[in-house]
Amino acid sequence: MTEDSSADLDFSKALERVGEHDPNAAAAKAKEQLDSLNSVTLNIAVTGETGAGKSAFINAFRGLDDDDDNSAPTGITETTTEATMYTHPTKPNVRLWDLPGIGTPNFKANKFLKQVKFETYDLFLIISSERFKENDVFLAKEIQKEQKKFYFVRTKIDNDIRSVAKTKNFDEHQVLCTIRENCHRNLKELGDPKVFLISSYDLGKYDFKDLVDTLESELSENKRFALIQSVPVCSLAMLEKKKEVMEKFIWLAALSSGLGAIIPVPVLSLAIDKTVLMTFLISCHNALGLNEESLIKLSERMNKPLSQLKSAIKSPLALAVVDKLAIRPRTTMTKPVKCLDDLLDAKFIATSVMNASEAFKTTYTVLHGALNDMINDMRQVLQAAEDHQIY
Repeated sequence: MTEDSSADLDFSKALERVGEHDPNAAAAKAKEQLDSLNSVTLNIAVTGETGAGKSAFINAFRGLDDDDDNSAPTGITETTTEATMYTHPTKPNVRLWDLPGIGTPNFKANKFLKQVKFETYDLFLIISSERFKENDVFLAKEIQKEQKKFYFVRTKIDNDIRSVAKTKNFDEHQVLCTIRENCHRNLKELGDPKVFLISSYDLGKYDFKDLVDTLESELSENKRFALIQSVPVCSLAMLEKKKEVMEKFIWLAALSSGLGAIIPVPVLSLAIDKTVLMTFLISCHNALGLNEESLIKLSERMNKPLSQLKSAIKSPLALAVVDKLAIRPRTTMTKPVKCLDDLLDAKFIATSVMNASEAFKTTYTVLHGALNDMINDMRQVLQAAEDHQIY
C-alpha cells in the first residue's frame, strides 16, 4: 500500500497503487483502504506469572494510570481469572488481553493456550518481573508450535535500578547488562531470544521503543499502522516514529477525498470531501497525544500545569481539532480559535484547480503541512516539561 515518499505526489502512481485508472473509482478504492486501515483489529496477548506486572504494562501501553477508569486492576495476587480484553481509549480496534497467570490452579501450562483461545491473538508478550521460569519457556514453545509470534518482556526495571542505585560503584549500564544476561541464561533452551527491558511507569526509558520497532517490523502493514497509532508518545524518538509511519499514508487520505477527474468549480474546497480530511487529522491528533486526556496524563506524570502544556500548542489546525473535540467551548483559549471546517476551506479557497491530479497534490500538501504542524506542537509540549528527562 505504501511506497517511497518521492512517489507520494505523483497522481498516476497513486492510481496505480489502488489498482484503478478512473479517478472516481480510485477515490472509492482509496476510501475503502483507508477505512480498512483504521478499523483493522490488533489483538495483543499479555501473559506471565502472577505479580509480573501484566496489568501495569497494559495500562501504560494504553496511556492510563493504574487507578484510572477502565484500567486493568493491579495487585500482588492474581486478579485475572479469565482472558480479559482492554480496548485502547482512542483506537478501540487495538485490544490488549490480560491473560490469567500461567501455572495457576485453573490454568495449567499444558492446557493454557487452548483455554485462552490462542487463535484470537496476533502476538504474545510473555512478561516477567524477575527471572523467566519453566512455565514461560514451555509457553513459548507451545506458541511457537502454533506459528504465532512471542516476545519476552522483563518488567519493573525501575525497581531493579532503584534497589542498587545507592551502592558503591553503581553503574546503570552494567546492571542492565546483568539483567539481560540472566534472562538469556534462563531462556537458553529457546536459542537466543531477544528480551526487552521495560519500566511500565516510564516507557521513555529502556527498551519500549525497541519493542515497538520489533513488533512493527513483524506485523502486516495494516496492523503495523494500528500499533504505531496506539502506542503513547513517551519520548521524542517515539514521536519521530509516529511521524515516519503516518506520513506514509497521507497520499491515501488525499486520494480518497477526491470526487472526480474534472473539478467544475472555481473553489477546490467545494469539490473535496472534507469529512475524510477531518477524520484523518483527528486520528493524527489523537495518535500524537494532543487530545485533552493525553495532555492531562502528561501533566500529571511530569508534574507540570496543564495550562503550560496546552500553551505549547500553536498551530491553528491543531487548536481547531482540540476545539472540535471539546465537550464544551474552550474558555481558556488566549486567542480566538477558527472552526476546523473554515480553516480547511481557507487552505483551498485561493486555489483554482481544474483537474483531479492538481487537486490531489494540493490536498496532499495541506495534509502533510498539517501533520508537520501537529508534530512540531507535540515536540514543544514534550519540551515544555524540560525538567522531565525526555529520551
